[in-house]
Amino acid sequence: MNTTKRTSLNIQSLIPNRATFTRTFRVAAWLGWQIESNWTDPFLFAIYSIVKPLSGAAILVVMYSIIINGAFKSPIFPYIYLGNAFYMYVGGVMTGISWAIIDDREHYKTLKYMYVAPIHMPTYLLGRGVARFTVSSLSVLITILFGVAFLHVQIDLAAVNWGLFFVSLFIGVIMLAMMGLMLAGVTLLIAQHVWFIGDITAGALYLFSGAIFPLDVLPKYLRPVGYFMPITYWLELLRRSLVGSVAQAFPTLSRFSNTELMGILLGLTVVFAIFAAVIFFWCEHRARERGMIDMVTNY
Repeated sequence: MNTTKRTSLNIQSLIPNRATFTRTFRVAAWLGWQIESNWTDPFLFAIYSIVKPLSGAAILVVMYSIIINGAFKSPIFPYIYLGNAFYMYVGGVMTGISWAIIDDREHYKTLKYMYVAPIHMPTYLLGRGVARFTVSSLSVLITILFGVAFLHVQIDLAAVNWGLFFVSLFIGVIMLAMMGLMLAGVTLLIAQHVWFIGDITAGALYLFSGAIFPLDVLPKYLRPVGYFMPITYWLELLRRSLVGSVAQAFPTLSRFSNTELMGILLGLTVVFAIFAAVIFFWCEHRARERGMIDMVTNY
């Protein structure tokens, strides 16, 4: 009976009141940006923020040009290019949230103080991911502008479905944040040398999300993995909002309307949010029992 009551109280503690949420999120976002941007002077950081996404886009362009002999006006190119551009959010948001555990525990050795401070820990981790989200947004914008200016990626601003775009982007970022919170919980239980957990998870999902090719290219026994991932529907909605006729020309999800895709994305986001809360709570509970909150594991 006491165990059940204690578990219920701990689960309820995952939901903060408004004042605690606002205070924790604001301070964590500010702290995350200071840590993310203070490794160099602002001018060099700005150059890095521009060169990095362009380098990634250049690699994709070279690969594509070799495979199809530079047919950049083909409908498949904007499909691939936009999918790759928006996929930057996946690694950025998930890594930004899960990395905060390693950064505070191993580098700054302040994680134990976070747990005795009057803050809400899941909210703190979500706030820490804001800096990576901001940098990722800049990278996505630069990549798309580069594609429009130099690579014939046709985006008609007058034809863009801006409502669908911003709603899809908002829901998708929440979904990625929940996945990042899941990884943060797992990170509490493992050693410092898994600093790449966010990047490697994003890399593993890259092939199953339709980011660089339609899911029909995958073997039939692997396609269900892509259909289960909310990232697949999120990328499809973003493509349709920007280049609707091009995105809908590919058969994988063409039988679904925008409303149906939005419903699927919302449903999977709720499912992943529940998973994230349960997994983070369980991992945090195990980390407390094992004394891992204040244990430094680097060597």
